[in-house]
Amino acid sequence: MVEFKAIIADPKKGISYSTTIGGHQANSLIGKKIGEEIDGIFVDLPGYKLRITGGSDMTGTPMRRDIPGGRRKRVLVTKGVGFKPKDKGVRKRKTFRGNAISQEISQLNLRVTKRGPRSIEDSLKAREATE
Repeated sequence: MVEFKAIIADPKKGISYSTTIGGHQANSLIGKKIGEEIDGIFVDLPGYKLRITGGSDMTGTPMRRDIPGGRRKRVLVTKGVGFKPKDKGVRKRKTFRGNAISQEISQLNLRVTKRGPRSIEDSLKAREATE
């Protein structure tokens, strides 16, 4: 069974929240790509819309938007996600994960794009109380 750790960023408040996604909700996220909007019901936030902004796999390898698919790939990069060069013109070959969510992903980064009727804190506390 697939389980993801979801980090939900709220840009309005400047706070991030952590929760887990498991079961059929996690299975329905497989195949979605970075940049897609998902319904907040996947993380028990009804009425919310969330955008997938990235993630990482079990080894900490980050997902990268410009690599298609969900597999790992070694890419020669000059800057961007996963590599911040100190000197100008430096390139490095690094391992990245593709932009599609697969079973190997362990963490998902999400951003709130549309707010729902309840606050995120209330929704997540209600979820923890039922578990």
